[in-house]
Amino acid sequence: MCGIIGFWAGPAPEQQVAERMAARLESRGPDDAGAWTDGSAGLALAHRRLSILDLSPAGHQPMHSPCGRYVLVYNGEIYNHRNLRAQLEREGGAFDWRGHSDTETLLAALRHWGVQGALERLNGMFAFALWDTAERALFLARDRMGEKPLYYGRSGDTFLFGSELKALSAHPDWQGQVDRDALALYMRHNYVPAPWSIHLGIAKLLPAHFVAIREDGRDVGPPVCYWDLGRIAEQGVADAGGEPGALAGELDALLRDAVGRRMAADVPLGAFLSGGYDSTVVAALMQAQSDRPVKTFSIGFHEEGYNEAKHARAVAKYLGTEHTELYVTPEEAMAVIPKLSAIYDEPFSDSSQIPTFLVSQLAHQYVSVSLSGDGGDELFCGYNRHIVGPGTWTKASSLPRPLRRGLGWGVDRLAQRDVQRWAQVLPRKWRIPNVANKLEKLGEALNAKDGLDFYRSLTSHWKDPASVVLGASEPDTLLTQSERMPELPGLREEMMYLDQMTYLPDDILAKVDRASMAVSLEARVPLLDHRLVEFAWRVPTEYKYRDGKGKWLLRQVLYRYVPQELMDRPKMGFGVPIEHWLRGPLREWAEELLDERRLREEGFFDPAPIRRMWQEHVSGKRRWHYYLWDVLMFQAWLEENPAR
Repeated sequence: MCGIIGFWAGPAPEQQVAERMAARLESRGPDDAGAWTDGSAGLALAHRRLSILDLSPAGHQPMHSPCGRYVLVYNGEIYNHRNLRAQLEREGGAFDWRGHSDTETLLAALRHWGVQGALERLNGMFAFALWDTAERALFLARDRMGEKPLYYGRSGDTFLFGSELKALSAHPDWQGQVDRDALALYMRHNYVPAPWSIHLGIAKLLPAHFVAIREDGRDVGPPVCYWDLGRIAEQGVADAGGEPGALAGELDALLRDAVGRRMAADVPLGAFLSGGYDSTVVAALMQAQSDRPVKTFSIGFHEEGYNEAKHARAVAKYLGTEHTELYVTPEEAMAVIPKLSAIYDEPFSDSSQIPTFLVSQLAHQYVSVSLSGDGGDELFCGYNRHIVGPGTWTKASSLPRPLRRGLGWGVDRLAQRDVQRWAQVLPRKWRIPNVANKLEKLGEALNAKDGLDFYRSLTSHWKDPASVVLGASEPDTLLTQSERMPELPGLREEMMYLDQMTYLPDDILAKVDRASMAVSLEARVPLLDHRLVEFAWRVPTEYKYRDGKGKWLLRQVLYRYVPQELMDRPKMGFGVPIEHWLRGPLREWAEELLDERRLREEGFFDPAPIRRMWQEHVSGKRRWHYYLWDVLMFQAWLEENPAR
């Protein structure tokens, strides 16, 4: 696991500039560093290395091909690199391998099969830059599901790329202007979705894409998709079938192989364990393939509604893992907040960023690699919106549109009144927790024009962000362009597809990558092996969602390793009590960032709706913590990155 950067700035690029940029990525690669320039082309490449496979100098980057034509900087792991070496030797004859790193294998594969041919054969997580000295072309590529980040674009007269924005900002030509349209997207989603970034002129390369750049970075070709998830989903549901027992057996074998491949390392490794289905199946399959207790890690909170540590402990005891847990006080968790802007590098407001960093920090004390259970919800129908959303939309959409809109308007008006306090006069058994916010959700469902719009409302924070972000016009995305959707049989399948395309790479995987890399820990995600993704789309939906519950087939595999009674309990998110902290210990910090004069002088937000939400939240009238956390994380980021 590493960090990469580069720039194309005309003749005589300065190697010291490249080294200074790469130094910003030291936590991604504390073990080694390298830089290289091509003076005739005006290109500079640099690399920071976290040594996981082949700890010797044979894995040093930038790496040159034996023929001298290609130069590679690469971040990630290629899990099938030994198989690729064998295939290369069969097809290309003898290779004079200098070491056993996957970097060397990747470089040989790119040389032998070309960029697209190599990408189609890789099983791994990666972002890389390949310089072809003969073609005078730079190729940037990203893995299928978006586990590893890659930013690129022009700032002034310079083309820049890198693993994180903080490295790009170290270049003398960096301009760093805030893209207000991207800010509006952030306020809706709590992350900036690809291909946008928070900065004008800088993009995120989409997962499963590569791009060719020529002419000193002035000729940037269109991104090319080498693995089309939409087509895979369409073909998968068309081919879906099979008996549950056979499918469970196939899934078991695929999971075992995916986990086993991700256990390859020349350094200590372990696993995050929350006690939920996904992390437990990963830990169970690791232990089943290990001759010693696997190291597992979990974080606990003393607040009961946020604590899964006791469940993780019970699972670890049954599996026989070497388990380490840390109970975190509110003070320890809140101490992470000042670090978030530097860790996440652009505005990011999924509050589970805090425990994700804490569990990464804990694991890094014992291991250099940790496996994660992310991806199971998206692949196997695990989120509440997958479970209850389609039925809710079916009922709502059965009403005539004018009637729905009228009811939606009425429900919205009711939600804006102080219904939470009114509800307190009812007998306890009749009270609906968080009734105002639930009424708001119901109003959104009634107002949606179609299933795609319904999904967008369910996954949105600020519902009209352009009205609060001054000077913004919210761009169209996959969630607003029905013509870009594949042909899928129903809303449940569409939701899983949209989650895999948007929420998974831009929120979940970004969160895990930045948190783990901030402490020099490599996180691997076996459930996102592309073979498992393709298999999941071939599983009939009735074997994912069954008897009112999701992840049915995955649970059948898990029960082969862990008793059902140890696992079956209500789903719990991996969060922290931000709602209560904003009314208590974080109130003074938040008040300073949300000061009306400050908001007005900075000029990004209309202060009025933000101040109204803040006052309603502090008073207990409404629960606006998700919306407010979006604003607070931007404000904190802005302090670290003053707007230009």
